[in-house]
Amino acid sequence: MDEQGKRRTLAQQLDTLFKTVQPLRREFTYEEVARGCTEAGQGTFSKTYVWQLRTGQRENPTKRHLEALATFFGVPPAYFFDDSVATRVDSQLALATALRDSEVRDVALRMMRMDDTSRQSVARIVQEVMQVYTARSGEPTDPEQRQQGTPRGMN
Repeated sequence: MDEQGKRRTLAQQLDTLFKTVQPLRREFTYEEVARGCTEAGQGTFSKTYVWQLRTGQRENPTKRHLEALATFFGVPPAYFFDDSVATRVDSQLALATALRDSEVRDVALRMMRMDDTSRQSVARIVQEVMQVYTARSGEPTDPEQRQQGTPRGMN
């Protein structure tokens, strides 16, 4: 679902995967995706077909094609069919993307060495800072609303 509660299109879902499932901080090329999907044994893909799916010019791939795309990007096939699965996967991808940032990773690793009380204190501080930030930026303060409204292509 997008921030307005509407079901995302296949093109939007693929764009999310391209922007968040990345080797070495760059997007996969259409050719890499096409080759990987073909190698998954779920039919023949061309880079043009992958581009058409991502840009919304083709909107009705076969179930086998969606399964191959899911396999390539490492998500369950239900990602393309079930909004709750897509929401869960998107939040996991957002976390993985955030952990690519060395500063975020450094904070997370330091927090792992803390006791529970200290971790809870840091979490409260972060929550308070986020409330100030979201009040200034106009973003929702509720984590669930924020997750649904988070831009899908953050890098």
